[in-house]
Amino acid sequence: MIKTGKEYLEGLRDGRVIYIGGERVDDVTTHPGFRNGARSYARIYDARFEPETRDALTYEEDGERFAAYYLRPRSRADLEHRTRCATAIADLTYGMMGRSPDFIGGYITGIGMQPEIFDSGACKFADNVRAYYEHARRADLFVSHAVTPPPGSRDARYGGGRTTRQPALTVVDETDSGLVISGMKMLATSAAYSDEVWIGNLLPLAPGHEGEAITACIPCNAPGLSLWSRKPFERYSVSEFDNPLAYRYDESDCIVVCDRVHVPWERVFVHNEGELSREIYLKTPAHTLSNHQSSVRYRAKIRLLIALARRITKLAGTDRIPAVQDELGHLAALYGQVSAMVDGQIQGHEELPGGWVNYNRHYMYAAIYFATQQYDHICAKVRELLGGGVLQMPADVSVMDNPDTRATFEELWDMSSASALDRYKVMKLAWDILGTDFAGRHTQYERFYMGPAFVVRIHNARECRWAQFDETLDGLLDSYDTGEVLNRGQEMDKLAAPAAAE
Repeated sequence: MIKTGKEYLEGLRDGRVIYIGGERVDDVTTHPGFRNGARSYARIYDARFEPETRDALTYEEDGERFAAYYLRPRSRADLEHRTRCATAIADLTYGMMGRSPDFIGGYITGIGMQPEIFDSGACKFADNVRAYYEHARRADLFVSHAVTPPPGSRDARYGGGRTTRQPALTVVDETDSGLVISGMKMLATSAAYSDEVWIGNLLPLAPGHEGEAITACIPCNAPGLSLWSRKPFERYSVSEFDNPLAYRYDESDCIVVCDRVHVPWERVFVHNEGELSREIYLKTPAHTLSNHQSSVRYRAKIRLLIALARRITKLAGTDRIPAVQDELGHLAALYGQVSAMVDGQIQGHEELPGGWVNYNRHYMYAAIYFATQQYDHICAKVRELLGGGVLQMPADVSVMDNPDTRATFEELWDMSSASALDRYKVMKLAWDILGTDFAGRHTQYERFYMGPAFVVRIHNARECRWAQFDETLDGLLDSYDTGEVLNRGQEMDKLAAPAAAE
């Protein structure tokens, strides 16, 4: 059952509590910091009814239509379908909205493929997982996630005689009807626009922190839950012409704060099991299905960046310079690499128990590592090709409102390669993706959305098939006979013996 964009927007008016500093946001669909972002997400919902994108964004089962990010894959064709879905969503947002509905849709689908893992602890929650997967796809839920504790929350000073409130989200009470949680979780990207938020732990929990080992899904309007947003860049956009990306595609990031929030038992998936609370992402396809989307989205974003670099050189007339052509070729090669990594995750897919299949986990983590290491580099290359042209534009598009400044602008900024206004649009777009607050957030996001680089390297080391490396090395070492060397040594000993006797 799939929603329209209008139905999605109506669902956001549910009494959720969002703060921007000390300001309380009453309605994200009308607030100047969120309204265009909400409409960008609504556009994704509407695209599922349009002929050119319907088949990519949805799938049919038993005569009903569901969002394709809830498709549990049983074949390479199913994986390809999921990738087409992620591609269509990424293209609709130019790769700028990383935590679109298909991201946590991957979590929910992944755990729904292997729910039995949730019965491996003292508490048995496999039935909850099965039921939630079915509920999420039928209700067409948009779920965000918060899976990291606040910095410093594991400091020893917070134990023992600590009198102030523990910052990390933890279970503070257990009742017949469910759990009560308080504290904070980081960092719920797109939570301002989602129906529910997934609470969990992607990082290992130390002994003594079992109270934090809760995984659950909570409605964003749950009593006692509030979302604390960072500065919304949409609010400070001068105009769509001046900040074309921030104006429409700021997905927001929120800290989740809970003050005795009640979580019904049927929404609890892990409780009091520190190790299991992290393993559910790695022992099911959850982390892989969701982060394959990250690779697809990254591909869409750098396609925009590289297209922008090429257009800038055409406008400046530098596109025929061999050194510039070489730089564009370098960027094209990087795009080809990440595209191959996306396809490789499908072609090298894994077979799972129960007849399920999954993207290749190692290739997925390798693609993420590539993305974290290359984004700054790609932006630097585009910035170098841009030069100072972005600083040579009028302050803002109000230059077109004054007849005198408009006439001068259109006359003197005009070039044979483009009109003054077309040059202005390209340069302002370049600044919005490279130089504004919005751009700075994306630079930080691309480096750290899976954690520091060493965390991504740990994932790669864990998923690497080291046995194949050993087989390669051992095959070469075993291809020449060590016995022959030993025999040669024995022969030399025999020859040396008479000489020693003399």
